[in-house]
Amino acid sequence: MADTTHGLAARLRATRPISFIAEDHRFVLLGTSALAACGLALEAAPARSMSFLAQAPALAWILAAIMIAWIAVSLAIGVYKVGHWKSYSKTSPFVRPGARRIQRIGSYIVWLAVALVAFDRLVLGGIDLVLVSISLPGVPVGAIPAAIYMVSRSSGIYLSGIRNTILLAVFGTILAFFLALLLVFLRIQKIDRSDNYLVRFFKVVGNKIASLYSTVIRGTPMMVQGMIIYYGGFNIVRAVTGLTTAEIQQVYSFFTAGLLTVTICSAAYIAEVLRASIEAIDAGQMEAARSLGLTQWQAMSMIVFPQGVKNAVPALSNELIINIKDSSVLSVIGVYDLMYATNAVVGIYLRQVEADLVAALVYLVLTLLAGKILDIVMGRFGMSSHHATATPVAVTEMEMGE
Repeated sequence: MADTTHGLAARLRATRPISFIAEDHRFVLLGTSALAACGLALEAAPARSMSFLAQAPALAWILAAIMIAWIAVSLAIGVYKVGHWKSYSKTSPFVRPGARRIQRIGSYIVWLAVALVAFDRLVLGGIDLVLVSISLPGVPVGAIPAAIYMVSRSSGIYLSGIRNTILLAVFGTILAFFLALLLVFLRIQKIDRSDNYLVRFFKVVGNKIASLYSTVIRGTPMMVQGMIIYYGGFNIVRAVTGLTTAEIQQVYSFFTAGLLTVTICSAAYIAEVLRASIEAIDAGQMEAARSLGLTQWQAMSMIVFPQGVKNAVPALSNELIINIKDSSVLSVIGVYDLMYATNAVVGIYLRQVEADLVAALVYLVLTLLAGKILDIVMGRFGMSSHHATATPVAVTEMEMGE
């Protein structure tokens, strides 16, 4: 047992980055050769004004020589291995501990050479590209310089759109969750033998209304829903109140209509997720609760519903990420989100592709950040955003607690 524990601890230590780097690996020649090839490709790229390798050509030649020498040696060893394929692992001098240690130390030198080239071409080159692009009097010719120029000159427009996109996604998802709780409550209602005719009527009607809501909302695009909600709501407010267009905009703005659209649309999907999670709970939980004397409402609210919500948390967290992306369609009704800001920038500079690339990059960053934050928050509560890890609440534990 002690040997097994010691071996497990050794394997865990081996997974640490420092231990991994300090060990002799089987594919150090192949892996470092691929890295050296990338370094040579970077060095072959045109150098910009901030490049220190361009000002020190001797250093550039030395770095290139190191990478080329490594690739040549690796190729020679590879040819030798092909010619001695069956006996290579036993007779080859290149697999001896001393030779493998030399290969590992040599790989450090190649990594350093590639790192210097990458810093020169990517970091310093990127800084120089940004500085030159933002200093030009007009839009540059290239796609990347043009995108940098537009972002620098229209940062306020982009920031306003990003802020509204985040607000729509966050508050829309939160409001949709509470609306979904009401919908799923209506969907899971079942007629109990102790219910009177009025209670049975309301349960049946409520179930049908929630089912119809889910079918209609999930069967129509959010963009169409947004146009109906805004223009339909606008006409209703004007017909009821008699206010002018400017006055209606004060109480029923584009953002309000967009938030209402996200809430209504997301609620239908969240409700279905919650319903499926609740119905996945073992039926014995409800039966055991009823056998203890709990009513259907008590058993559902105290036993089944908490477990279903916990099982649904990973899918619910993904709804926030979906809303960050899907809220882009609300620009068609005038919601000042990131997509609306992108179209505004296109109207200023007449560069569609570059503006769309910036928007795509921002959406990617927002979704990655949201996913990372959700992972951290859910990890604090012992859950994973990739799979549910529910811990059922046993009815027997309630009975013992009582």
